[in-house]
Amino acid sequence: MENVAVGRLDLAARVDEALAVQALAFGLGDDEIAIRRQIVLRHLAYPGARALGATTDDGRLVGFVYGMPNDRAHWWSTVVQPYMRHRGTEDWLDGSFVITELHVLPAYQGQHIGRELITTITDTAAEPRSILSAIDVESPARRLYRALGYEDLARPVHFPSATSPYAVMGAPLPLRRPGGPGTLGNR
Repeated sequence: MENVAVGRLDLAARVDEALAVQALAFGLGDDEIAIRRQIVLRHLAYPGARALGATTDDGRLVGFVYGMPNDRAHWWSTVVQPYMRHRGTEDWLDGSFVITELHVLPAYQGQHIGRELITTITDTAAEPRSILSAIDVESPARRLYRALGYEDLARPVHFPSATSPYAVMGAPLPLRRPGGPGTLGNR
């Protein structure tokens, strides 16, 4: 197995590499990648936005995460707010660090890279909790989020132009760790 290290990522400088990871992990076409490129670059200008990458010894990016303190004026919040209001969880939009994107190349999934990316980035958050959205199907990603302490706050959430419904999930920080209270063993 190849060594992979998680550390700071200059996402603006490596946006095309990151989007190539996302395209493979998430099944995106060229048109969607072009749109997301502009979104990522716009997000990086927001206060508190930061990114981490998972790189091999030769510097190849195999995973990344980025996020920022949530702001109700951001597009994502305006879409999820009515769903969360309906579920009585709207207060999670305040005082939360939002995980905007988290992707790992399929060949590197199942090696705890996603877990390390999300726990490392949220460990530096000043906010007391974290929120994210994930496709609302049972998946390795949703199982990971639940294992870390995320719970459903609203579902199904329909984003414009998304073909699948999503779930908004939230967890108190710091995220739950393997070997923590109530679990057996350590990683």
